[in-house]
Amino acid sequence: MSTIDEVKSKIDIVDLVSEAGVKLRHAGKNYTGFCPFHDNKKTPAFVVWPESGTWRCFGQCNEGGDIFKFIMKREGLDFKDALQKLADRAGVKVESFVSEKPEIKEAHDHLRTLLEDAVIFYRTHLFNNKEILAYLREKRGLSDATIEAFGLGYAPHGYDNLIRHFIPKGYKEQELIEAGMLSIRDEDNKSFDRFRNRIMIPIRDENGKMAGFGARIVDPNDIPKFLNSPETPIFTKGRLLYGLDRARKPIRAADQAVIVEGYLDVIALHQAGYENVVSPMGTALTEDQLRLLKKSTRRIVLALDPDVAGQKAVLRGLDAARSAMDREGELGFDARGLLRNEARLQADLRVASMPDDMDPDEIVARDKEEWKRLIETAKPIVTHVMDSLAQGQNLNDAKVKNQIAAQVLPLIEDLPSPMERDTYRQALARMLRVDERSLTAAQVQGPVVRRKPRLATGQSQKTDLSVVTVNPTLKIESYCLGVLFRKPELLYRLDRTLQEFGLSPLAVEDFEYTDHQLLFGVVRMAVEQDEKDHHHYVMTHLPEAVADLSKELLARTESLDLLDDKITEELLARFMDLRRANAMSNVNQLRFLQEEEQQQGGGNLKMYQQQAMQFTKLLHGLDQAKRKLSSKRQA
Repeated sequence: MSTIDEVKSKIDIVDLVSEAGVKLRHAGKNYTGFCPFHDNKKTPAFVVWPESGTWRCFGQCNEGGDIFKFIMKREGLDFKDALQKLADRAGVKVESFVSEKPEIKEAHDHLRTLLEDAVIFYRTHLFNNKEILAYLREKRGLSDATIEAFGLGYAPHGYDNLIRHFIPKGYKEQELIEAGMLSIRDEDNKSFDRFRNRIMIPIRDENGKMAGFGARIVDPNDIPKFLNSPETPIFTKGRLLYGLDRARKPIRAADQAVIVEGYLDVIALHQAGYENVVSPMGTALTEDQLRLLKKSTRRIVLALDPDVAGQKAVLRGLDAARSAMDREGELGFDARGLLRNEARLQADLRVASMPDDMDPDEIVARDKEEWKRLIETAKPIVTHVMDSLAQGQNLNDAKVKNQIAAQVLPLIEDLPSPMERDTYRQALARMLRVDERSLTAAQVQGPVVRRKPRLATGQSQKTDLSVVTVNPTLKIESYCLGVLFRKPELLYRLDRTLQEFGLSPLAVEDFEYTDHQLLFGVVRMAVEQDEKDHHHYVMTHLPEAVADLSKELLARTESLDLLDDKITEELLARFMDLRRANAMSNVNQLRFLQEEEQQQGGGNLKMYQQQAMQFTKLLHGLDQAKRKLSSKRQA
């Protein structure tokens, strides 16, 4: 996730505008107020759309934008300074952008090549070891095709296998260390094989590039059970999800991602046809990992092993500060942390508990359909905690009721939705067989249950609510920009076809977000230059503040076939959708403003009517163009 997107996700535009002295009031889903950028205070022509995180003045200014544009206009800042100011407010660190030097990129690519060679090395040792191969086939139920597809291997006994194999091939000892394959002994500073007598599982990033290894024990007396590669220039376990390179398309198709604890669980489930499954790197689930999934779905299920998702783990998880979260080999269940992530990411997080002390791979081996039922009946986090705490307890005991309420009520109060809070309080009251009013009283009076402050110094009540991740306009703009970044010359065709349809060429005004306007401006400049390589021009003329966002946009469109003629038609359709959504939103808001103006007898009615007419004509032109485009596609 780019720094810009992170800042957007943590700042609520309604709070930002309100703190600037604009008094806003509800108008349907939106807010209206007097524009802070000019003197007309007769009509509230300034509109804020919380869902998209944007604003617009329908009066004298006739301008609009997002949180960055608001601060830039309000305080006379450029984008870089506005980003820094809002990042400080959101608690987001803005790193100075330094282009990746060619020698660094080359070094990283060399490490990945080394790791790919290591996959072959370990795989050869696996197929030469009948005992380990039999374990994977018979005990774990993996087919040869699956073993091959996931690149499984075996690290043999010994401390110098890698040195003896890779040094003669031209690799250096230091490169083996940097790749995380050799470790250094403290006492004599000598290197040795990090992985020995272990099943080797290649770990790739979401794009399929090698990053490191996960290694499972063969001898039950060895510890730890799982050993990952150490942190390296290309391996950061908190930012990777095992299996995501293979699971991305299935996750999008199912509109659901399932998280399990073990690497071998992922492999077994994929083999059984459940390919929307991934695993973290053996430790607590991080927000970065959830954001990786958010690119493909908002619906996420945690399928936790019984020893982790049981009552003891839930009780540990209720302490948001518990130090055990990062223990190697355990997927931590932090209920409060998960709820906060759910609110920040606007996701739907649920928990599916595994029955009968069985791991996911054992369940799917017993009954493939059982796994499907378990995922379909996954519970919301609060419900899961309530059921786990109540399991085996005497709910007639007043002290037990008080203990459960003391642990569940703070979770309920963490929920951003008032309706959800009321629903769960009612459910808790029914489960404990108490009057709901006693739970409310406990919140207000108890020392046992204290309601956490809804506001902190310098923070907004809505800070945790992300408007970015759920807004379709943002996704469409990001997609279109990603394609144009890869192939700027497409802009020629887009402009020509738009003009053939009687529409204006693309302009920065077609983008709602300031950072996207900046990026499009660079694309426009690139195609206007007498340059052979437009893409190179774009990448070398990016404003520093949006360089990291450009990388993210490029990554999102990496798999697209830009040589396909249909990509131009797809972009045209998307840009028409953007223009239509913007025009419809403006028409609806102008109708509301006209009604208010008529009631108040103001003098702006004619101006609003003229603006509404312009947007209505634009909608008519877009509908005609869409029909022409549809006919062109069918021809």
